[in-house]
Parts: sequence; C-alpha cells; structure tokens
Amino acid sequence: MKQGKTLQELAAEIMRQKDAKIDYLSDTRKLDMIDGENEMKLCIFKEGKKGLWGKVPSISINQFAIGEIAHSQIAQKLNIPVKYYDRLRETQPDMLKYNVNELFRREPSMQMIRTLDGTARAFLSDRYRAIDNDMIAEAVLPIIGEWANDGAEVMSAEITDRRLYIKVVLPSVQSELSVGDIVQSGIVISNSEVGHGSVSVSPLVYRLVCKNGMIRNEAGQRKIHVGRVNTADKNHVVYRDETIEADDKAFLMKLQDVVRATADRVHFDNIVGTMRVAQGMPIDAPIPEVVQIVSKNHGMSEGEGNGVLEHLIRGGDLSLFGVSSAVTRYAHDVDTYDRSTELESIGWEIVSMSPRAWQQINQAAKG
Repeated sequence: MKQGKTLQELAAEIMRQKDAKIDYLSDTRKLDMIDGENEMKLCIFKEGKKGLWGKVPSISINQFAIGEIAHSQIAQKLNIPVKYYDRLRETQPDMLKYNVNELFRREPSMQMIRTLDGTARAFLSDRYRAIDNDMIAEAVLPIIGEWANDGAEVMSAEITDRRLYIKVVLPSVQSELSVGDIVQSGIVISNSEVGHGSVSVSPLVYRLVCKNGMIRNEAGQRKIHVGRVNTADKNHVVYRDETIEADDKAFLMKLQDVVRATADRVHFDNIVGTMRVAQGMPIDAPIPEVVQIVSKNHGMSEGEGNGVLEHLIRGGDLSLFGVSSAVTRYAHDVDTYDRSTELESIGWEIVSMSPRAWQQINQAAKG
C-alpha cells in the first residue's frame, strides 16, 4: 500500500484547504480566458460592464490560474476534443482563447468554478453538490478514533488534486489465507471535491506479508455530487442556505452509518473466500502472454504490465491470486497516489474473475 500523509498531516491539510478555497457561480457570458504571466487565466467580470465592442465585460472581479483538471473540464463542457484543446494550449494559445471565449458566449450556461490558492481547480455544473473533505473528515474521524481502542490504524491517507483517501485497517478482524499469510479487514473512504467521483466507502483487505491493499469497490456505498441549483451573492461567491445545510447534516449521519456497516465481518469473509478460490486457479499458459492480456483487459499500460510481470515472477505464485497480488504489489511503485489506489481496485477485479473468464484468458494466451 502506497504511503501518503500521516493522519495528523492529512487533517492539517484538510483544514488549510477549507480556509483557502472559494467557490464562484457565473454565467459563461461573464467569463473570459485571458493571458497570464506564464499561462492563461480564467476571469470573472463585473455584471453589466461592456468592452469596447460590446461583446465582453471590461472590468474583472477575479482572475485565476487554470489547473489541469479545470482545463480538461472546460474542454469537456465545450465539446472540444481534449487532444485538440491541449495542442492549441501548447502551440496556438490565441486560437484556444478565441474558441473558448466564443463558445462561452454562444452557448451560455451557469457554471461553478471551484478555486484553491488562487487557482481554478474545477469547472463544474451549477448543480454540483459540494460535499467537501472537511465535512467527510468531521463525520468519519471520530469513528476511526473509536476503533483505535481495538487497534484500528490509518495505514495510508492522502489528499491529491483529485481525491481524498483514508485507508483504515482493523486488525481485530483477520483471517489466514494459508499458514502464516494473514489478511486483515479494513475500509477505504474517499471523496472528490472537483468532480472526479462520488463519496465512496469500500471494504479493504490488507495483506501483512507484503503490506498490499485490495479494494472491493462494488461492495461499497457511493453518493454522487448532484443536488439542487446553487446560488451566489452579488460577487458570484457560492453560499449554502439552510436547506442545503440540513441536507448535508442528514447525508453525513448516513455516511457514518455506512462506514460502520462496511467494516463488518460479512464483507471481509466474502473477500477472503474469493481470494482462496483464486489461489486454486493456476496459470495454464505462457506467463508473459497471460499478464499482457490481463493488463490490457483492465486498462493498464505496457509499462504497468511489465511491472506486474516482474512482481509475479519474483513472488512465485503462478495463479490468479498471484496475478492479482502482483498488481497490488506494483501499486506501491507507481508515481501517483490516485493510480496506486486504482490498481488496488483492479487487483480485486482480477482476483474475483470467474473460473470461465480465467480459462478463456489462458486459452487466448496459448494462441
């Protein structure tokens, strides 16, 4: 399992971001992509002020650098292919600004602009429900504190540009896959403030022998960030009314219930049973070809597949379980915490493969 921040470091960063972030709501006709010192910025204009040609308001309220996620979301909103958008951004910035600004005006919509530290980090619908990381932490950290009395430990935690992750292991609930190979129960709590996924709570299995984590996403609970239309003050700053606050309180109470329910013995025993079945499903074909097929089927790059193959050979467990373990072991090696967590989920997708699907992969690998 890839290491990130300590729980104390995570809490400090969540609170820092809480104070540093501001959300804005604007009609795209009052937005403009403009030149900045090093790269383009997104500008919100004062209402009713027109430029020299009557097309664009002339006095800005705020200007923000544009983060990578916001760039991709602007492209998606305007139906500009991302590769073309990035090409213009790199080689023809004036053309990109013209295209974006014309589409902002010709195809107007209300958008939420989420900012942090002076950067537009997300460009979202005005119906986006802001369930923020500080809200999640306030709801779940007291529960984790209660579990600590039984030895529970936050084994890994991080806050990336895309998501918050809290991975908790519960040593009081454990089992042996084989003699000396102990696995422990756990949960993963994650959230995105920038439109990269829902609030989710999923079962986790932590394998002590290699410190690997495996996430069973489909057994968890999710809550999407969609709600009623947001409102803003005269300076376009989004505010939360009493109705939204009440909805948030109800949601966080439900989240606490889900966290407690996910960390039960039933989920854990089901996962362990699946892992034991996979241990009895050997590789019956050339190993590199099997890994290549599995990697391609699960969206891994050629480099990732090579890394998985290396760990599979080194581990010596030439079974379906061995392949999934090699994937979760390779998750330690990747650069980003987001991708590492995705690979932990892919590990479960592989280990829970049906015998029929595994047989088909072996047959295909034989050519």
